[in-house]
Amino acid sequence: MHEKERHTIILSAVEERPVVTVADLCSLTGASEATIRRDIATLDQDKQLRRVRGGAEALNPPQFVGLAGRPFSVNETMRIEEKQAIAAAAVDLCDDGDAIIINGGTTTFQMVHPLAGRRMQVFTNSFPIAEHLLKHSKNTVMLSGGTIYREQNIILSPFDNDVTRNFCARRMFMGAQGLGPLGLMEADPLLIQAEQKLIGQADELVVLADSSKFEQRSSLVLCPLNRITTVITDDHISDKAAAMLDAAEVTLIVTQTGGAQKNMAS
Repeated sequence: MHEKERHTIILSAVEERPVVTVADLCSLTGASEATIRRDIATLDQDKQLRRVRGGAEALNPPQFVGLAGRPFSVNETMRIEEKQAIAAAAVDLCDDGDAIIINGGTTTFQMVHPLAGRRMQVFTNSFPIAEHLLKHSKNTVMLSGGTIYREQNIILSPFDNDVTRNFCARRMFMGAQGLGPLGLMEADPLLIQAEQKLIGQADELVVLADSSKFEQRSSLVLCPLNRITTVITDDHISDKAAAMLDAAEVTLIVTQTGGAQKNMAS
C-alpha cells in the first residue's frame, strides 16, 4: 500500500473515532508499527492530525462516533476485478422471484450490476445498493431502518423490533472483515449485532470474500464456519484456506478474473 493511500485511511479513521491506536491503523492498512508511527509523525507535522501516546486523534474530534473498519470509499477501489467476478458468481446462484438479503459492503455492492436484469425481492442495509437497484433494475427493494453510517454507507438499528424481523430470505449475501478457523470475523460490535439479526432471517449464508480475507483477522467473531453455506472467492485462495472450508463442509466457489469459475462442493 502506497504512502498516500495509508495517509487517506489514517485521516479517515481519526475523523470517525475520537482516538485511533497504532494497532488499529496497522490492522486497517496492513503496515508495520514503525511505518504507521512515521505516517502519524508526518501527518502531525503537516497539521492534519494530532499525535497522541499510542496513536492519533483528529484536530477536531468527531461529535458522532463511526464504525471500526476501512471506509467504503477506500475499500471500493481495492481488488475491483476480483470483487466483480465474485459478485457475478453470487448472482448466478439466484433465480428470479427469490427473496434475498444483501449486506452492505464493497464486494456485495458489485452484485447490483448483474442484478440489473433480474427480478427479485431484495432486502438490504446498504444505501448505495438500494439506490442503484431502484434506479437501474426492476427488483423489489426493501431497506432496513436505523442510522446511516456515512463512512461504511450502511444503515444499522440497535432495536430488536425493526423491519428485519419481517423479512425471510432464501439466501443472505455478505462480505467479511476476515475468515478463519473460528469463523466469519467483523471489526465492530454494532456490526456484529446487526448482521446476526440478518443472518437469522436467511436459510443459507453465502460469503463473498476475496482471497486476501483469509489472511486477515479480527478480535470479533460474527458466526462459526458451520453456519456458512457457501464461500465465493478468487483463484488466489491458498490450499490451506480451501482445506479449512472443506473440513467445515462449506461449499467453495472459486472465480477467475474474466468470469470463469469452478465449484468445489464439499
